[in-house]
Order: sequence, then structure tokens, then C-alpha cells
Amino acid sequence: MEKPLKVFFAATEASPLVKVGGLGDVAGSLPPSLRNRGHDVRIIMPRYRDICLGEAATRGRGAFSLKVLGTEMTYGLSELLLENGTPVYLVENEHYFHRDSVYGEPDDLARFFAFSQAVLKAPEVLGWQPDIFHANDWHTGLVPALLKEKRGDPFYAGSASVFTIHNLAYQGWFDEWFAQTSGAARFLPPPDDPQRGRCHSMAGLGIYYADAISTVSHVYAREILTPEYGFGFETLLLERRDRLLGIRNGVDYRKFDPAGDRAIAMTFDDQHLDRKAANKLALQAKAGLAADAGTPLLGWAARLVEQKGLDILLPAIDSLMRERDVQLVMQGTGEPRYETALKDMANRYPSRVRAFITNDTEQVRQIFAASDLFLAPSRFEPCGLAHLQAMRYGAVPVARNTGGLAETVPDCTKDLSGGLGFIFNDYHPDAFRDALARALEAFKEKAAWCRLVARCMEADFSWNDSLPDYEALYRTAQASRK
Repeated sequence: MEKPLKVFFAATEASPLVKVGGLGDVAGSLPPSLRNRGHDVRIIMPRYRDICLGEAATRGRGAFSLKVLGTEMTYGLSELLLENGTPVYLVENEHYFHRDSVYGEPDDLARFFAFSQAVLKAPEVLGWQPDIFHANDWHTGLVPALLKEKRGDPFYAGSASVFTIHNLAYQGWFDEWFAQTSGAARFLPPPDDPQRGRCHSMAGLGIYYADAISTVSHVYAREILTPEYGFGFETLLLERRDRLLGIRNGVDYRKFDPAGDRAIAMTFDDQHLDRKAANKLALQAKAGLAADAGTPLLGWAARLVEQKGLDILLPAIDSLMRERDVQLVMQGTGEPRYETALKDMANRYPSRVRAFITNDTEQVRQIFAASDLFLAPSRFEPCGLAHLQAMRYGAVPVARNTGGLAETVPDCTKDLSGGLGFIFNDYHPDAFRDALARALEAFKEKAAWCRLVARCMEADFSWNDSLPDYEALYRTAQASRK
């Protein structure tokens, strides 16, 4: 039997403490799942102003100094335990992390440069030597470079790095001034290396230096090797494709379980689908929509960014509203132009559309439980977790054939005897509207529809299948330390 691993999981968000996107779900559920297999996995993240500690007690674990952009400051380190005993270390610094927002601050580069340095410093303070430093997205992309620099230090000599790409659209670019002032210039490849330009980004440094690289679905791992999805990093990724592995994200069904979810109006399971109607009626009342369990209810919940397909969703829904009797409930926060667009649509159809401009995690589950269809028309989707969570609550996905959506949602057959959703290919409002029309026609076939809903609820997208792949990824990183 192989020796259990010690993994330091560095992330900028982790549910239930802080959640902005899918990374928060992954960081809050993957480390505990790996611990359940006997590994010593610990999380490290910044301590933000609005972190949701609940009843968790924290204890101080020490302090240290770091110099960032020429200024030396003190950073604190505190610890709390998630419900299953997974340690979470919080990096404390009022200047960088005591902010209203997790992301989107003018000095994000400096903030997460500081956090990445703290990730390498914390184990010394704790007296704990990780086998693996697992960095996630550009915010911790510096970690593999910093680790390589420390390979001569006996404390870090046995450590390897993994860099996981959750969304390659976010890259953490920096200019020459930042490179020189921060010291990141020492990590840039030689001037004659064709990848030097791509390493003027935190994501580029993570890809360039990591001992192993992963992303969050098998399909996305193939897609990012192409110009369409590689965002300029495809040649660097092609050079390192022997270190690249796609591993599908998983859902923590202890947190997403309609049979025991106290946030929804009525609990239900795949054997008691009649109870789902009570959740639709409750959400219709909350949203100010006409109460009718027979009216198809569409749900959508995501960050309000271009990736999520609002550019085709909104015109497709506008057309649909003129043709069919349907309702739509949307939730999300993000870019102001999309917040305005959602409000405008709700104002055009006040009795049929409601837009909640919020990031309410309990209400998201209420939308899942109430919806007949869950909309996922993403321009690209590395994995996607919302549609998988919605399926457990009996909402059938209407999804574009890309990334993790393509991997997890087989298209329904005409008689609904096979498949888990309704798939379309072209990124165009007409293609999305046609898929919606197909789904709404299928909704009329009540017996077959109920069997489809039950099949969605029974589908297993837990971490069980992915955990051995992560163990293999970590062993690969150890074997191929640069």
C-alpha cells in the first residue's frame, strides 16, 4: 500500500467560508474527500473581511514577515477545522485581504503575489512538510516557481507542485515594472525561450514550472490545447501536455441533497417526485410569479460574465417568451452590463421573469429544487458544477456541447429513454432556442419526463471516480519533480 500523502491545497476561496465560483465548491469538498481516503490534506486561503466562519473557532498559529513590492509587512496565520476535521489555515493581513471583494481589486496582482509567498512560508511556521503544494488558478500560479527556487532547501527538497487550471480565461498578467519590482522577473524564462512572453502572467508561470498540471474535465484538457480555448497558452500547454491531466470535478452530495436540504420548501427524492411541485410553488410566490405547478419553470444561476452565455440566453429567452407560456428565475452577480440586462428582462415580463442580483447560496438550491429545466448555454465551460448540482434536485439541463457540459450531459434520445439533458452545438441564440423548444416539447410527455428527472437525480457525479486520478496526479508530480 502506498504511503498517504501530505497535500497543501492553496486556493483563494473555499466553501462554506467564501464562495464566488466553482473553485469555492472544489476547494471546500475535494480536500475533505481526499482526507477520507487517508491523506493529510490541508487548505490555505486568505482571511477576507467577509469570511463566513459560522460557529467555527479559530486559533492562532503564528506570524511571519514578507516583502511585497518593496514593502515588508507582518502576516498572521490562524487555523480552523471544517466539519469533517479538515484544517484550514487563514492568512491574515489587513492591507491586502481586509477588503469587501475577493476579486476585482486594483491591486489583485500584489494581493495574490503576497498570498502565494505566504503559501510557501506557512509550512515552516507550522513545522509541517507537505509532499505536494497544490496551487489553483492564476492567483496561486507563483507557487510552483517559488517551490522550484527552494529546492535546495532541505525543508522543501521532497515537495512537488501541482497547478490546476479551473478557468484559463483568468490569467493574472503583469508588466515589466511589476516583474522587476516584485522580483517575479527572476522566474521568467530566458529571452530566447519562445514561452517567455506567456510567463508575464501568473497562470503562465504556474503552467511553466509545475511538476504536474491538471484541469477540471477531460474535454477541457483537450480544448485548451487549441487556439479557440487556449487563450494564447495553447503552445505552452502543448509543450507540457505530457504533464497535463483532465480530472472531472465532483459534487459533494452531503451539501446538495434534496432529501435533507432544510433550505428548500419541501424535501424530496427520486421516489417522491410529486413533492418537487411544492418547491416550484414556493419559488413562484417568492419571485412574484403566477402560481402554477404546470407551467414550465426555467432556472439559471451563475456569475454574470461573458463565459456563461448570457449573450445568447437573453435573446433566446426574449423570443421564447413571445411564443410559449414559460417562467424564468435567474440569480447572479457580476458585470454591471449583465446585471442591467437581467433587470431589463424582468421588467419586460414582470409576471413571468424574476432576476435576483445576489449571491445567495441557499436560494440557489431553492432555484434548483423548483426548476424543471436548468439553463447552461456557456460559451465555454471548464467543468461546470451548477448543472450537476441542479440535476440532483431534478432540474434537467439544457446545455451547450462544450467542456465539462459535453462530458457530463449526454443528449436525450427522441423518446427520452436515454440521455440526461438537451444539448446544442452552435453558440447562437437560435441553436439555444431550438434546444429549449425540444426540451419543452419533451416536458409535455409526463411519464417519460418523470423518468428523465429521476435519471438525472440518480446520476452520480460525486468525487468517487476522480479521487484515484488525483492520487495518480500527485504521484506523477512527485516522480517528475523539476
